[in-house]
Amino acid sequence: MALRKTASCLAGLTGVLFVTSLPGSLSFNSSGRFFGGLSSGLRSSSVNNVLRKPPPAVAQATRGMALSGFGMRIDAGNIKIEDILKAPKWPEKFPFTDADFRRQDESDDVVFYKEARLVTHIDDKAIEALTEYYATNIKPGSDILDICSSWISHYPKDFTKTMGKRSGLGMNEFELSKNEQLTDYVVANLNKDPKLPYDDASFDVVTCVVSIDYLNKPLEVFREVSRVLKPGGKFIISQSNRCFPTKAIQIWLQTNDFEHVFIIGSYFHYSGGFKPAEAIDISPRVSAFFGGTDPMFIIQGEKK
Repeated sequence: MALRKTASCLAGLTGVLFVTSLPGSLSFNSSGRFFGGLSSGLRSSSVNNVLRKPPPAVAQATRGMALSGFGMRIDAGNIKIEDILKAPKWPEKFPFTDADFRRQDESDDVVFYKEARLVTHIDDKAIEALTEYYATNIKPGSDILDICSSWISHYPKDFTKTMGKRSGLGMNEFELSKNEQLTDYVVANLNKDPKLPYDDASFDVVTCVVSIDYLNKPLEVFREVSRVLKPGGKFIISQSNRCFPTKAIQIWLQTNDFEHVFIIGSYFHYSGGFKPAEAIDISPRVSAFFGGTDPMFIIQGEKK
């Protein structure tokens, strides 16, 4: 269920500015639903629930809409992505509701993903950073599953020689058939049936690239990932700041990059099959001459 090309972005997306600062570790607020401060460096502020003005229409012909500046915010000061999951204070129960996983477009995802589009959804520098991360963090000989896959998995080219099987699961058969990095693939809609069609302990690594925000049954999917991973296997999720808002879950549209990392960390925690997740910022360096690039964050967890 990879990101897709779209002719234009939605206009009139209204977000919620939700700024709070709590001492100590990042946590949910008193309602048990949203996120608060993280360690030192935060500016004191009261909780604000302020509807922001709708943004203007933004055309993004290939990569979706950047969500920076939209929705709920952490008053983060100098906090780093790596700090977010170091000592979270999780509520006893999963804090999200069914409404948080609804989408603006609840029509059948098969229709949305029917048209094949062989495009990339993060810029070249972000892709390079992700490929390099895979090269240095996936051991030779590993069996890999790429969920929400498409025509490219961003693996290093030599993975076709140095790795074991490389399975893909996605929504569009034509795109999957064009993925030269896969040894096999399955067409499946995880939003209808989150069960993965693989045996227990089949893979050393599972990857998911900029697509976790489209899953409306994330805990079920994470439990399935844990099931198909071998003991000590890793689930590597990469995330940027782009999405197609009509298919992204509601809570995603109301939160920023820091809170997205926290949301994904909560999936690892509440699904129950993983050791505490970690977050890593692998974003390319910003150049004074050539400007910025798409950010790239890794959130990963090891099977218990």
